[in-house]
Amino acid sequence: MKVVIFCGGFGMRLREVGENTPKPMVPIGYRPILWHLMKYYAHFGHKEFILCLGYRADAIKQYFLNYDECLSNDFTLSKGGKHLRLFNSDIDDWQITFADTGVASNLGQRLKAVQKYLDGEEVFMANYCDGLIDLNLDTLVRYAREQDRIGTFVSVKPNLSYHLVSVNGDGLVHEIKAITDTNVRVNGGYFVFKRHIFDYIRDGEELVHEPLQRLIQRKQLVAYQHNGFFACMDTFKDKQTLDDFYASGKAPWEVWKRRSDQAMPATLPAPQRIRSENA
Repeated sequence: MKVVIFCGGFGMRLREVGENTPKPMVPIGYRPILWHLMKYYAHFGHKEFILCLGYRADAIKQYFLNYDECLSNDFTLSKGGKHLRLFNSDIDDWQITFADTGVASNLGQRLKAVQKYLDGEEVFMANYCDGLIDLNLDTLVRYAREQDRIGTFVSVKPNLSYHLVSVNGDGLVHEIKAITDTNVRVNGGYFVFKRHIFDYIRDGEELVHEPLQRLIQRKQLVAYQHNGFFACMDTFKDKQTLDDFYASGKAPWEVWKRRSDQAMPATLPAPQRIRSENA
């Protein structure tokens, strides 16, 4: 299944990393978050990628054009550096399409711009490229097929330190609690779409604002509830948290490093349909 990845972000809240570094290229360890995400999909056999490029598209292109396999693979160097033997490879069997979808385009426009690269694909995946997860992707794909809706996405518990406040019209507080202790869930940015999604996107529309609202009205959008690890890299503090996970050697999203006896559970929860207020 092809994977569309939205790579146009400016990363304004991550400027401490580098003034001109596009968000997908912000590193976690040796590799950018984009690589970690692609490695995740490739682990489950999905190795055809369409990158929707925007800000600093050149940086992303150059990264892969000059890709160095040695940074994340074992190798032997001999003959004074004249001979290099790699023991494994990351991207040898990946197919990557680099599509310039505009610097100022929104997600809906970016997705429409790569529709031509999805000809013949009845179902495809898409991703925001700013969150990492330990979800069994096979489970999500199976869930999407069983629900048989146009759109499926992963809903997660927000990894935020905010408190949710409930007040009446006079400002009297009824309740205050950590948002992580509530039933609030957010869009994790992991999607499975049928190609019919393009029938719901009009020129200039943002993906979530209008197209997904139309799917809700037609009961064509479902959410898979993931209660495991999920972390979004929105700020420099978020990056430091992911760096700490990586440095520990036990980064939850590195599912490709797990042994077969550490396989992730593949149980399916009950459907969680997303409905409009008027449904």
